[in-house]
Formats: sequence, C-alpha cells, structure tokens
Amino acid sequence: MSDSEGWDGDLRDTGLALKHDREWDYELDRVADAVAERDADTVALQFPEGLKRRAAGVADDLDELLPEKVRIYISGEANFGACDLDTDLMRRSDVFVHFGHSPMVEGGDVIYVPLFSNVDVEPILEEAVGHLEGDEVGLVTTAQHMNKFEMMQSFLEDRGFTVHTRRGDERLTHEGQVLGCNYASAEVPADQVLYVGGGGFHPSGLAMDNPEKRVVIADPVNNVVKPASAEKFIKQRYAAIHSAMDAETWGVIAGTKIGQRRHGIAETIVAENDDAYLITLDEITPDHLRNFGLDAYVNTACPRITTDDGPQFDQPLLTPQEYRIAVGEEPMDALEFDTFEGTW
Repeated sequence: MSDSEGWDGDLRDTGLALKHDREWDYELDRVADAVAERDADTVALQFPEGLKRRAAGVADDLDELLPEKVRIYISGEANFGACDLDTDLMRRSDVFVHFGHSPMVEGGDVIYVPLFSNVDVEPILEEAVGHLEGDEVGLVTTAQHMNKFEMMQSFLEDRGFTVHTRRGDERLTHEGQVLGCNYASAEVPADQVLYVGGGGFHPSGLAMDNPEKRVVIADPVNNVVKPASAEKFIKQRYAAIHSAMDAETWGVIAGTKIGQRRHGIAETIVAENDDAYLITLDEITPDHLRNFGLDAYVNTACPRITTDDGPQFDQPLLTPQEYRIAVGEEPMDALEFDTFEGTW
C-alpha cells in the first residue's frame, strides 16, 4: 500500500504545525485525561503511514498537556489500519493511542482517535447531487467524516433522495463506514453509491466489490466529483491470475498482524496442495518473498496488499479466490474482490 493511501483520511502535508492545524481533531485533551486517570508514566502514539510526518508535532502539543515525568514514545512500525497495531509497544506502555482509525481490534487497552475532519462537506454534496441518477442512493464515507454523516444523509433527503445506509458488520464501528478491506456498508438496495471522502483508495475498492453499482466520488478536500472505476485493477488481477496458472510451487502467506489473521484459510490451501508451503509474515513485501524462490504466492492477510501492491512483486501474488481460479477450481468469470468481513 502506498503511504498516502494507507490511511482512511484526506492528506495534506502540514508538517509539524499542529498548533495551527485545524483540519483534524486530535483529541489531545482526551489523551491527557487518560494519562492523568491512570497516573501513567509512558504514553505511546501510533500513526498510519500518511500521518507519520505529523507525529512529532502531535507529540510536542501533547507534551505541553502532560506532567514532566511522562515519556512519549512514537511507534515507527509501518501501519496501514486499525487492524495493524504495534502490539509490542502497546504491551510496554501505560497509555496507547492509535490515530486515524475507528476501533476494530478486540483485546488490549487502546485509545482510538479517528481524527474527525473539520472540512465543510456541504459544497461538494451540492455539486454531487447533479451527478446522481434517479432518486435512490447509498451513502458511505470513511471514519474521518463520520461526524457529519447524519448531516450528509439529511442534505440528500432534503433534495428528494431516498438514502440507503447500513452498518456493514462487526469490523465497522459506524453505520455507513467503509474500510480499505471492507465495503459491507455499501450493500444497500440502491443502484448507485455516493462515497464522500478523498483519494482513490476506497472508491476503487468500492467499485471492485460492487461491480453492479455506480459509484460516485465526492471529495470535499480537493473539491472533485467523479465516477469511480475499477477497470485498471480488474485488468491487473486477470493478468496476475494468468501468470500464476503455470506455477508448480506456491507460498501461502499467513499474516501475523493482530487484525489480519486468516490462518484457517491459509492452512486449508496448504493441506490440499502438496506443493504449497505455509509462510508467516508481518510485513509482506517483495524483498521478504524474493529469497524463497517459489513460483507464486497466496496472500491471506490484508487484501489491499495484493490488489494495490501486487504488480511490485517479482512473482504473482494472488488472493485466496484468485488462487482457486488459477488452479482450475473456479472459472475465470467468478473473480471477486477479496474483503475482510465479519469477525476474525
């Protein structure tokens, strides 16, 4: 996953100028209160990749609210979601704060700060209305704009739309929320879905996971309204499957990140294929796989690694379903987007 799109938010590079940053709500008073309540000596901060350059500024601002005895640690481990916590630092700190995502992973005492956006979404909704067809629409957004979700829904209803929303499943904290690996909230009885948020990361996944629906992007930061397309990603996936059809040896990756474990799927594939080998990995990168020298790999961890970073790998990297297509267990036209849904 690219650094800029490994986070649910809309990124702007404001460097360390947190004292003057009004784009996001860091809820540092809530963090300071938790430190005081626990009489903490250490507080750990974790940021997704796209926000790490703001980490020092957040630490400076938080330090002004804390007693001198409190030491602040910043996690330097890669992070691409609420499923990806620095469990070692979490165990060794009195207060652990995860910025940029809403709660997902069970276990551990974590303060989640979703960073609600202060950007006004009404102007982009006004423009988006002209791009919608018919009078029914599904509405979804990311954690950063959930604080304005009810307003978005009312805005569309006031303009004559029947707005369909739902909370997808247990991995989602809010109704209408989508993640980079979970679009269950878009499974509504409407032929079109309006996505309010930035970047191409989430809307492309929405389009891939809902090929029968028209997905419209309303980006309130860059003031852009446009349709989402999954055509490029689908072509890449077909190419990866074709290149893996002649593979004789397979590496099956069982991810070790706390919220990305689907070891049962990995173990089943290996049990059914004598030429498949079970590999555990925390970070799945081309360098990590290169030395194994196998013909192809199946990724049962974060599906966005496969769909977004797959072309960077030397050998084909497939989702579990793409593997079944490559070995002839399913037809090519059965291709679906791999998502994390339900409990894990």
